[in-house]
Amino acid sequence: MLDNLSTAVLLVDTGLKITYANHAAQSLLEQSLNQLQEAYILQFLMHPNLDSTRFRQTIQGGEIFSVSEVQVILADGRHLLADITATGFEPKERGTQRSLLLEIRQVDQQKRISQESQQWAQQQAARDLVRGLAHEIKNPLGGIRGAAQLLEKELPAQELHEFTKVIIEQSDRLRNLVDRLLGPNSPPNFQLHNVHKVLEKIRTLVSLDLSHNITIIRDYDPSIPDMRLDQDMIQQAVLNIVRNSVQALTALNQQEGVIQIITRIERQMTIHGRRYPLCAQIKIVDNGPGIPEQIRDTLFYPMVTSKQGGTGLGLSIAQTLIDHHGGKIEVDSWPGHTEFTLYLPIDKKDKHS
Repeated sequence: MLDNLSTAVLLVDTGLKITYANHAAQSLLEQSLNQLQEAYILQFLMHPNLDSTRFRQTIQGGEIFSVSEVQVILADGRHLLADITATGFEPKERGTQRSLLLEIRQVDQQKRISQESQQWAQQQAARDLVRGLAHEIKNPLGGIRGAAQLLEKELPAQELHEFTKVIIEQSDRLRNLVDRLLGPNSPPNFQLHNVHKVLEKIRTLVSLDLSHNITIIRDYDPSIPDMRLDQDMIQQAVLNIVRNSVQALTALNQQEGVIQIITRIERQMTIHGRRYPLCAQIKIVDNGPGIPEQIRDTLFYPMVTSKQGGTGLGLSIAQTLIDHHGGKIEVDSWPGHTEFTLYLPIDKKDKHS
């Protein structure tokens, strides 16, 4: 009966070794029952509220508890999000030891769809707010700069010009910051391009940087057709993400820093509520420390950064540039792995061009 359930079910003994896994659990963990039996359960689960003590107390006390958004670790190192319910289980047969019954429900796909809708609305609201504030700032800045220039002409002593020069320089700096907050204002120049040629420019640029010894690995899908895109915008978006990876790996002083640039075809992809039959998928994967938990939900907001001295504009600009192409960016991160995935719709007309 358990094998007919769509929910993954595991039985764990008092030594926290798996004794049984139904078909759904085997499918979720991508391992057979023979591979799972006698495996230590906590090697598959990562969550601050899950440890051996809590599991053993649940087994002995016959209690029930649930934990949301547990990271389930697959054999190949990939992570999935799941909700877990643990129940202390005492078999009816005498002489049979107590066990822990684990029910695992994968929720990462539903969470991603929900988060995407919520974050899209929040980002649009934040962008509108930034635009409004930017215009309110730029108007008085222009007046301040103009007044400083007029004052400079009227000052009798040359040494006093240093003060008006500071006013003008700082006004220009703030105006430049506001322009960057607003993002690119020019419309995209869509032309047919091979996306791999764009990515190769980025790989070459990063590889020529002698300030680090990071290895760049490329894994391209040659079946991706030429696409209508603004190559400068795509190059800037991907470069912003790759530079973040380089900075994260360099700050960690990681001797074996690796960045992978992977492309694939993705079919039947939903982006901001619209279904696309064909999309190009670009992944930028690094083996750095991961994104801090406290900024993951606001990662693409302007001025949000965990880097000392960072402006927090790189990912915000990248998001805007990908939005211009009708695409989206997704992020998965845990310690030792950060993965940015860009989705760019492929027009059927482009495919046959």
